[in-house]
Amino acid sequence: MGQSLTYKILSSHLVGGNLKQGEEIALKIDRTLTQDATGTMAYLQFEAIGVPKVKTELSVSYIDHNTLQTGFENADDHRFLQTIAAKYGIFYSKAGNGICHQVNLERFGIPGKTLLGSDSHTPTAGGVGMIAIGAGGLDVAVAMGGGAFYMNVPKVVLVKLSGKLQDFVSAKDVILELLRRLTVKGGVGRIFEYGGEGVKTLSVPERAVITNMGAELGATTSVFPSDERTMEFLKAEGRIQDYTPLSADEDAVYDEVIEIDLSSLEPLAAKPHMPDQVVKVSELKDVKVDQSAIGSCTNSSYADLMTVAAILKGKKVHPDVSLVISPGSKQVFEMIAKNGALADLIASGARILESTCGPCIGMGQAPRSGAVSLRTFNRNFEGRSGTKDAKIYLVSPQTAAASALTGYITDPRTLGKVPEIKMPEKFDIDDSMIIPPSTKPEEVEVYRGPNIKPLPVQQKLPESISGKVLLKVGDNITTDHIMPAGSKILPLRSNIPAISKYVFETVDPAFSERALKEKGGFVIGGENYGQGSSREHAALAPMYLGVKAVIAKSFARIHFANLINFGILPLIFENPADYDKIKQGDELIAPDILKELNERKPVTFINKSQGNAEYKFKYNLTDRQVKIIKEGGLLNETKSSQQHPATI
Repeated sequence: MGQSLTYKILSSHLVGGNLKQGEEIALKIDRTLTQDATGTMAYLQFEAIGVPKVKTELSVSYIDHNTLQTGFENADDHRFLQTIAAKYGIFYSKAGNGICHQVNLERFGIPGKTLLGSDSHTPTAGGVGMIAIGAGGLDVAVAMGGGAFYMNVPKVVLVKLSGKLQDFVSAKDVILELLRRLTVKGGVGRIFEYGGEGVKTLSVPERAVITNMGAELGATTSVFPSDERTMEFLKAEGRIQDYTPLSADEDAVYDEVIEIDLSSLEPLAAKPHMPDQVVKVSELKDVKVDQSAIGSCTNSSYADLMTVAAILKGKKVHPDVSLVISPGSKQVFEMIAKNGALADLIASGARILESTCGPCIGMGQAPRSGAVSLRTFNRNFEGRSGTKDAKIYLVSPQTAAASALTGYITDPRTLGKVPEIKMPEKFDIDDSMIIPPSTKPEEVEVYRGPNIKPLPVQQKLPESISGKVLLKVGDNITTDHIMPAGSKILPLRSNIPAISKYVFETVDPAFSERALKEKGGFVIGGENYGQGSSREHAALAPMYLGVKAVIAKSFARIHFANLINFGILPLIFENPADYDKIKQGDELIAPDILKELNERKPVTFINKSQGNAEYKFKYNLTDRQVKIIKEGGLLNETKSSQQHPATI
């Protein structure tokens, strides 16, 4: 029996456990990435571990999220990140150099390596044949310190591609088709591995679009083989030495197989307010468009922007539409400037933004109230754009450009002849905005602005816990619901007391004040609680507010791990019907929780507000994770062990 590509890479990095589905394994991490919205906490945690230099072969700190400098906070934090990178052996990608996933793909992606990133779209690097996984900043900090990354072995799903994409149909439509079939919960506990004859028709940037939005399926990661197209890309990036051919064995066995005929696809769109609300663009008739936004880590490559420029050349954006474009990297920006494509974009009436995440995380370009905004991004959660009642559609660059011209959601196939985009044999290489670490780290003084506050510390788990149900929410609660992003809140990411005031702000503005008044308590959730980004602030800030446990029907992978990392117990309803019985404001007590965890028994909660009714909750925790919960979080456990877990 042959091996899948996934198992080949995992087995070559295995330092603990067995590659058996559902079992916990420990992986050696070759490389890490952070971005500035999650990086400050990750590096404060790395400092707390006490290692003098990162032990990975490469770690890169990117500035791409918080570049809107309306106060001192972001600029101060960028200086902190640059100095800490210089001191601890980390490369630093300056603001303006580009979005972390685009730059990583261009300059650092290597087939067969493992990458752990404090951003949920880290799997973008799967487009170049890496096993790249998004995680919380604390997991990344431990990996930088030489520790292993732990995860349960997922199912491996073969997505077998055949045929070739038709004119005006793009890689974005491939992943939207998967979301249509599987929903935002369909990838939980799975790695998607792409194969079949259709793979060779897709370039590395196209593959990266698909692996990027695998995060929206809830997948652990997604990966493509490393083949001639990979070699072509790495050669153009001046990195042919990094090429290694990698593929699954012909007789590889998979847990599931999904078949997609690329030639059968047509332009698709995800309707508000979830990436799996997918319909054909041709079915969206007479929908007037107010804004079109092209960019993000999903669709900001050279090929994407050249395609958009070709569609817009010699034409004008509709008078009622605001078109904004964010090149994914300095490399992309500079190349379209040199070849004239940027001039075509500007002449059409497009507004050109920085090479950053920008509107995707609500950092500027919020649409008007009630607007329809088409975005080539990866998420369209309610309010994420910065305008709560805006209607956000996720589309391909081709659809976004066509619609910007007509003023209505438009099938790009109506444009006529498809533009022919010739990829360069060699990209323009300029790594001057990637700053290497200092050769004299002992002389580097880490800059700490006044917005950087000490890490809050969780206490060890007591014998019993009690408190009120602070909030009860439904299914598919995202990390944007729990800890919103945007230009007002993200600058506070280094200041947990300040940012905690905004926990659940979009759901219940009184949550933070109530949690502090009650000295903490519990949160009740439905299915897929915590989907979305890797932001550990969605666990760290609730921990600061005293949340002791989150009880839900099911959890998204990264948030589940983040809750454990910060000592918040993630519990699952043993009887889903009990969800309807518990009300917000109910007083709960778990009198023997420590004993029950030690004995690996379901935990019993008593509802004092409802006649001492009893509920049983289970927990999908390994012995290692139980130990972390008991210690009050991963940082406490790491320190108490006097060494890094599974040090390599």
